Amino acid sequence: MSKVLPRNTVSLAGVLMHLLPAVALFALFAAVGILHVTSRVLVVDMGYRLSTAEGESRSLTREHDRLKLELATLKAPGRLERVAREQLGMAMPKGGAVVSVADERVKDARTAQARSSAPAVRVAERGTQR
Repeated sequence: MSKVLPRNTVSLAGVLMHLLPAVALFALFAAVGILHVTSRVLVVDMGYRLSTAEGESRSLTREHDRLKLELATLKAPGRLERVAREQLGMAMPKGGAVVSVADERVKDARTAQARSSAPAVRVAERGTQR
């Protein structure tokens, strides 16, 4: 004998089959919402990181400019001369104390250039065309 269910009874499987599309649609919307919120959070986080990096870049640029100015100040000839005199006790040499010794190769090159008849630099004349 088989049991026959009356028409007015509702089975659990039937209810689940009717609710499945609605549950699937809800799950899809929930997943899209979670992905959207996650992406926005990541964008905001990256914006904060970018802002921090830009601030650090501006700070380092100011520090670089300050150090360049300090280097130029330290390299100033007047300052170097003052430090040499005051701190190191140096003085300018007397008249004939400085002897200039030229490198032989430089001397030979200058002599060869002076002997050649062609000028070292050619200057174009006005009105001439090539």
